[in-house]
Amino acid sequence: MSTLLPALLALIGGGLLSLLVARVFGVVFGRLTRRTRSDTDDFIVQVIVETIPILGWVVSASWAWWLVPTPPELDRVVFTIAKLILVVFLVRLVNRISLRLLQRSAVHSGDPAVGSMLRALAPMLRALVWSVGAVLYLQNIGVQMAAIWALLSAGGIGAGLALKQPVSEFFEYITILLDKPFQTGQFINVGEVWGTVERVGVRTTRLRSVNGEAIVMSNSALTSSVVANYGEMQERRLIYRLGVTYDTSHAVLERIPGLLKAIVERGGDTRFDRAHFVAFNSSSLDFELVYFVPSNNYIQAMEAQQRINLDIVQRFAQEGIEFAFPTQTLHVHNALETGV
Repeated sequence: MSTLLPALLALIGGGLLSLLVARVFGVVFGRLTRRTRSDTDDFIVQVIVETIPILGWVVSASWAWWLVPTPPELDRVVFTIAKLILVVFLVRLVNRISLRLLQRSAVHSGDPAVGSMLRALAPMLRALVWSVGAVLYLQNIGVQMAAIWALLSAGGIGAGLALKQPVSEFFEYITILLDKPFQTGQFINVGEVWGTVERVGVRTTRLRSVNGEAIVMSNSALTSSVVANYGEMQERRLIYRLGVTYDTSHAVLERIPGLLKAIVERGGDTRFDRAHFVAFNSSSLDFELVYFVPSNNYIQAMEAQQRINLDIVQRFAQEGIEFAFPTQTLHVHNALETGV
């Protein structure tokens, strides 16, 4: 009975003292954090103020239990539980603060890619803090760590082999975010795949093909392939050939490049580059037309090309210029007439 009163006083006194400390800490540091524009320091003070009473009550309860004469085996169990509670709340405290700082860095990075990368590191940071807390707890309660380290080493090798591909995909994800070969919403071509980037994930990237289906590709497949990013295109270059018949006169052939230039420049939606008589084909005299559409929009480029094609058909018809098509001329030699 003589030990219960000191134990009770230790429990109540320690708990009340922890409440007082939390209160003083919140008032003093709260005044300092209110002077800043950031709310991160306010959050840190609030988390610490919430954690101090819990830790204080656990320590006070352990102290009070220590003052009461109890069997050593029961003491070991109680103190082990108390240490576990302390470790859990300390790890939660560290995790909440570190994740808030990580989130703040992601928001203030100014780069969406870097922000996404920092947010992706949050689960790894949380797992690391819990792992360190678990190791410290086991060491503190007297567990022989040599055998555990040996087990973890062997398990680490197996886990490393098992997680080789996911870890590799994660680092490819980091590469995509930092190097930025493409971004969400851009139209890209990878091999035979044409599609718009919908989401860049930790392991895979999701594309929406021109036909509408979703295409999921691993990050490693993307980084190891040649990626044509049409979203980065400032203007689209169009080049094609058209052929006229061999009976087209020299004067008309000289006029065709000028006609093509006038047609391209007439609409105002394209920029003329060149037009030349480039080849004597088997059944046509070929001209090559090159022009630019000042946009990366595919639909706009096709509309400009359609306008130019229709104008060429109309203008050539007005000028009496005939388009060539595959023909073959057969020369018949009469042996009787020649006396052969």
